[in-house]
Amino acid sequence: MRQSNNIKNRDTTAAIYPRLSRDDGMDGDSNSIASQKKLLTKIAKEKGYTNILTFVDDGVSGVTMNRPGFKEMITELEKGYIGAVFVKDLSRLGRNYIEVGKLTEEFFPEHDIRLVSVADGVDTDEGENDLNPIRNLFNEWYARDISKKRRIGNRVKGNAGEPLGPPPYGYTKDPDNPKRWIIDPEAAAIVRRIFDMTLDGKGTEQIAAALTKEKVLMPTFYWLEKGVKRPNKPHEGTPYHWKNVTVASILTRREYCGDLVNFKTYSKSYKNKKRIGNAPENMVIFENVHEPIIDRAVWERIQEKRGKVRKRKTNNGEKNMFSGLLVCADCNNNLHYHFNQKNHDITYFNCSNYKGNRGTCESTHYIRVDFLTEVILQEIRRLTRYASRHENEFSRLVMGHSKQSAELGRERKQKELYALTARDRELDKLFNRMYEDNINGRIDDERFARMSTQYTDEQKELAETIKAISAELDKQETKAMTADMFISTVRKYTRAKKLTERMLNELIERIEVHQSEKVDGLHVQRLTIRYNCVGEIAIPDALPMPEISVNTRKGVTVTYLPIQQTA
Repeated sequence: MRQSNNIKNRDTTAAIYPRLSRDDGMDGDSNSIASQKKLLTKIAKEKGYTNILTFVDDGVSGVTMNRPGFKEMITELEKGYIGAVFVKDLSRLGRNYIEVGKLTEEFFPEHDIRLVSVADGVDTDEGENDLNPIRNLFNEWYARDISKKRRIGNRVKGNAGEPLGPPPYGYTKDPDNPKRWIIDPEAAAIVRRIFDMTLDGKGTEQIAAALTKEKVLMPTFYWLEKGVKRPNKPHEGTPYHWKNVTVASILTRREYCGDLVNFKTYSKSYKNKKRIGNAPENMVIFENVHEPIIDRAVWERIQEKRGKVRKRKTNNGEKNMFSGLLVCADCNNNLHYHFNQKNHDITYFNCSNYKGNRGTCESTHYIRVDFLTEVILQEIRRLTRYASRHENEFSRLVMGHSKQSAELGRERKQKELYALTARDRELDKLFNRMYEDNINGRIDDERFARMSTQYTDEQKELAETIKAISAELDKQETKAMTADMFISTVRKYTRAKKLTERMLNELIERIEVHQSEKVDGLHVQRLTIRYNCVGEIAIPDALPMPEISVNTRKGVTVTYLPIQQTA
């Protein structure tokens, strides 16, 4: 706003209000902000106003009255030193019939403010204009019509595979084709680093803290520095202060695999610009549209990991890379991480559902971390040796397991979905029967109301579960973690000397821990390792497992027994 320091009186002080919005389709020079300023200033001076105050909203829809320049102008008008308001036409004040009507019929007369709308031929000093309400109504209808046409256009474009939003952090528009995204090397390096740190076991808060410490520009400030226009509101404070929600958002974006996701959000009304998250089934996804920043296998693995509730710390905050991967082979509950009270160097896992801890599982399923680490490292080494020495046989084995694992998982989910759907239909029948009993007087109103609430609540829970399982089945149908990807990941760790959290995340889905038992007079411990994509793999006896033993807390030596020797 430009304001004179020597305002003599309100009779010579006027406000001009230019506004431009994409909703208005005003691309011509005559409708630009500069042109509106020039026109309104000229008319105001011709009418005797020498002190001109300018309030501007550029790129803000007239449907909303929550506009920075407009609100500032109203605040100044309320102070009483401005005598007139000049606009190019009434639609510049807004395209909300009720709100603009209150402004022109109530606010301006109450504050004795002259309104001049140049294109409409309106000047309240020359008398009331009966067409103003009609003009305001048509202005709102115009906004509604434009919104409807834009929605239809977006629907057509979105279903045709055109991106409906700007490219995410890590991509930029192709200068030769704005409908295509290309990788922004500088930002993409940060995206890759965020995914790498996640695979290494870092949480979103740790990653955010590391980026903040190194003064990496946040996405909004990065775009600002590069001169890229974005609809985001600028963040307050330091441009280097990363938040865990920003990191989490990057980790969940499917676009980094090369896919395009349209209709992720929607608005309820053309008057309400707030975006609401869309249900997955209402989104449209086009795969392999642009160059990926992250391998699909890595992205999917991280989504699986982030979808689990993982107890990653002991009570004193200590972490372990196996947390969340270990489950009880008997009750399927997670194993929890602990350390020996007398000797903190001894760390172990046991079943969280053990009845000695008020659970129901019959055994502790105790396993030492040092023993577990050595076993898993040797099993991965044995797997990589098998892959390198018997490449064709390994490929056939993995592909067979991959297909079998997918089919078994899909079959289990479909059975569960069938049972839930059957129960939902049964509840409908029960409700109908109960309604008839209530009508015929066999069930009183109080009991009917109580049972109705019970059945309704159960059906709500069923509907949510059915929706979740259906989405999971759809995901399995399109899942791209193929056998080839698993094989390439295995080869990456051919010369691994140390077990890392990233290695675990990329190769292993979960580890089932069996209770130690006696076999031929020896105490043995069995583990069922389920690898990503392929499930359980029994490696031939031609590649034997080195003997690994550990002395347990009871002074008993326990030896690991590979799964193919347990048949």
